[in-house]
Amino acid sequence: MRNRNRNIWLRGISILFVSVAIVMTAVSLVDYSRQRNNYPPAMTIAGVPVGGLEPGAASQRLLEVYTSPVEAHYGDAVIQIDPGVVGFKPDVESMLAAADLLRTGGAFWGGYWNFLWNRDPSPAAVPLRATIEEDRLRAYLQNEIAPRYDLPSTPAQPIPGGTSFTPGTPGQTLDIDRAVVLIEDALRSPSTRTVSLTFQQSSLTRPTLDNLEILLKQIVTVSEFDGLIGLYMADLQTGQEIHFAMNGGQEISDEPDVAFTASSTIKIPILISYFVQHGKAPVDDSVDTKILNMIHRSDNVASDAVMAELDPDTGPLVVSANMSRIGLENTFMAGFFYPGAPLLQRFDTPANQRFDIFNEPDVYNQTTATDMGTLLVDLFQCSDSGGGALVAAFPDKMDQAVCQHIIDYLLADKVGALIEAGVPEGTRVAHKHGWIPENDGVVRNFSDAAIVYSPGGNFVLTIYTYHPVQLIFPDVGDRIGTNRFFANLTQAVYNYFNLTSQ
Repeated sequence: MRNRNRNIWLRGISILFVSVAIVMTAVSLVDYSRQRNNYPPAMTIAGVPVGGLEPGAASQRLLEVYTSPVEAHYGDAVIQIDPGVVGFKPDVESMLAAADLLRTGGAFWGGYWNFLWNRDPSPAAVPLRATIEEDRLRAYLQNEIAPRYDLPSTPAQPIPGGTSFTPGTPGQTLDIDRAVVLIEDALRSPSTRTVSLTFQQSSLTRPTLDNLEILLKQIVTVSEFDGLIGLYMADLQTGQEIHFAMNGGQEISDEPDVAFTASSTIKIPILISYFVQHGKAPVDDSVDTKILNMIHRSDNVASDAVMAELDPDTGPLVVSANMSRIGLENTFMAGFFYPGAPLLQRFDTPANQRFDIFNEPDVYNQTTATDMGTLLVDLFQCSDSGGGALVAAFPDKMDQAVCQHIIDYLLADKVGALIEAGVPEGTRVAHKHGWIPENDGVVRNFSDAAIVYSPGGNFVLTIYTYHPVQLIFPDVGDRIGTNRFFANLTQAVYNYFNLTSQ
């Protein structure tokens, strides 16, 4: 009886333990099932910790992270970039679905066993899944950021009373290609959402052409030049031009083309006309000597000999006809240089028929600063690219080699004065200078016409001056002479082209 009672007692205890175990197991299963509905403690989605969160809360956390603005620093500016504006969209549903597979895809009882023994599961990570429209981001940078925060360079400004310019300031331009990479990386990062945008520094800009013209006119005024001046300048890279005339310190605003005595600068058309007629280079030794004497020594006898090669009787008129053919209606040669040479023809031109200017241009040879400058531009274009009016008018005679040969002759005119005096030593200046003493020995006309080759750009510059009383070549006391006057004007143009390379 006692053994029977003892067995009953043991059976009851066993049943109790089993019942307790069943209850505890049931409770732990319930807890495990509840926990299994949330993400494992070590899980991350797109780098965002979501352990212990149910899917809805995880979704909210992902959106909070990946829709927060990216902070971009550009110079001193701080820019908040909305991911949605630049086409960034995280694929939250796809990432949650992948996380669910990781959460529920393991063996139930294996996970339960780890739960019972309080073992941490292996870390699970779902990578970022998102789309970004690069074209939209690039357009945002180009249309919104760059126009607002780029800094344009400021051009140099003329120094009043001088021949140079105050320095400008460089600008900055957003490096858009690099910015796209940096911002895309930040949009895809849950933590590093601040970027420093890089920029490209733009070079100093040359002063505007208007500023150069202002400076040139200031030089005329500051120099107290009270005669007549005609000036033409052409940028041989862009084709931009300056041409103006001033009389007594006042600008002739209606029409800057004033007729001047061409003096020895007319030897440029004579030289070109020889090759227009003969069309070959190099020339024989005898003619080569005549041309060198005409240009280098400014020998009038040699000049007459070269014109005689065109026509013994009417060589000057051949020169005039050639200039007219390329559209230079104010440039002519009406007779030979030798004393007593007959006037072969009287030329009426738009420039010498005006009645507002009286500067007594020589009836034997005339031009304007614009005409002679245009001729040198055509000569340069012919030598540089085989184009220009000379080639168009004389295609069978003029080509690059011939035009370069003509320029080589002009490079032989080395006087170290006028335009040459305004450029650094060693600068190539293809030019012809000129002046003519009157019968009373007084010089009233000085001129120079040049192609200047400089590191910062090549240019044509022609300057013609006239004074009814006298032009003084050197400085006299406080009065600026013609030589320094020409040099100052030339230096201003040279500085304009070479400001950033000095």
